[in-house]
Amino acid sequence: MNMKKTGCSDYQRTSRMNRRCAIRVGALAGLGMTLGNVYRAEAEQKWFESKEGTAKSVIQIILPGGIAAQESWNPQPESPLEYRGPFGFVKTKIPGVNLTELFPRQATIADKMCVVRSVVGNIPDHALATYNMITGQKPSQVIKHPSVGAVVNHEFGPRNGLPAYIGVPGVNGLPGAGTGYLSDKYGSFGVGGDPAQGDAFQVRDLGLPVGVDIEAFDDRKAVRQLVNDQFRKIESNPAALDTMDSYYQQAYSMISSEAVRNAFDMSKESDKMKERYGMGQFLERVTYGKSLGSEAGGRMLLARRLVEAGARFVSLTYAGWDTHVQLREVYQTQMPAFDHAITALIEDLDERGMLDSTLIWVAHEFGRTPKINASAGRDHWARVFSMAMAGGGLNRGQFYGSVDATSSGPANNAVRLCDLHSTIYKLIGINSQKELMAPGERPIEIVNEGQPVEKLIA
Repeated sequence: MNMKKTGCSDYQRTSRMNRRCAIRVGALAGLGMTLGNVYRAEAEQKWFESKEGTAKSVIQIILPGGIAAQESWNPQPESPLEYRGPFGFVKTKIPGVNLTELFPRQATIADKMCVVRSVVGNIPDHALATYNMITGQKPSQVIKHPSVGAVVNHEFGPRNGLPAYIGVPGVNGLPGAGTGYLSDKYGSFGVGGDPAQGDAFQVRDLGLPVGVDIEAFDDRKAVRQLVNDQFRKIESNPAALDTMDSYYQQAYSMISSEAVRNAFDMSKESDKMKERYGMGQFLERVTYGKSLGSEAGGRMLLARRLVEAGARFVSLTYAGWDTHVQLREVYQTQMPAFDHAITALIEDLDERGMLDSTLIWVAHEFGRTPKINASAGRDHWARVFSMAMAGGGLNRGQFYGSVDATSSGPANNAVRLCDLHSTIYKLIGINSQKELMAPGERPIEIVNEGQPVEKLIA
């Protein structure tokens, strides 16, 4: 089974998209905006001050392709076989709550998790639904919205010298993961390399050039600043230069900070800790190929290191879940490493006293059809699916909402995506009704219509 080609043509096109597809934000002068226009637009904005909430940091785990609730966080053992799927279930510590048999480790920590089993969407297309999930906004032909990570970066900025929004290895190819109508300077910092490499993992450009010491680096930085100041005096639109400068300032602070460099250094972790996250285990196809344990475990372990050092929003991806065919085989291959790694992450954060201040959010674009298809898989289904989360001020041990007998739709406590995003923003400390300014003097709410689901919040 070639994992690189898993999924329908729609999913494969989505995975090839890159940041060049995003609309570049025009400069104010190019839009004909005067200072008076700006002041009037700002006065008309709905504005709320953003203050750090219970979720000081977020680890967003993206499962591209759409995972089936029936084979993960909401199995239906009483359904007819063609709906039930190929796997059994395992009991959790919570009476009446079961998980797929492929999640034996999560079953032991279900009392630390918060799972919404009644998320309601309405977009069955990979690219458009991914955009909806990552931005909290429905796709539009006239505006590109910023991702949650970009909004967090805009509202709070870097902390402890670390970029506020980090992609592991990078998320810019995902629809909606960019900055939308915000400046590019609020985009994600992609680490470039994959922490699945263990001690061999290196962050792209996080180091001084050969033969350049920190003193010489400081001198070059000062010269660059002088040159840029002169350019600003003669340029009518310095916005692009300002954005580029923010990149250089970020790079300088990272390169010059030993603490930041250490945060990315996987060699600082013991072999015992790497094993705990599943690194080096769960080889694809059992006997050969890449280690899915290192992919899941390495990325989640690095995410823990980064939030521990001060990163606000870390977004990582794992595997591919567009299982139109051979769902059983794909899940048997990919699920164990995921179950092992996310359980280790939740336990590790809890032991360090960080779980209540770190929101773990497992994001995917939609679920899968109620009935197994003729190819032993499940197709796209957006009407209801499950979303697993933990920490950050959410209730522990809560499995919220339910579905009907065939997992076709919600039975009670339906949660719209906009409400889920509003809840996440509230935990972070951002009012989702706040309006940010888009080009053309257009105040736009961070999330349209959404309201926090208070019953999810501790």
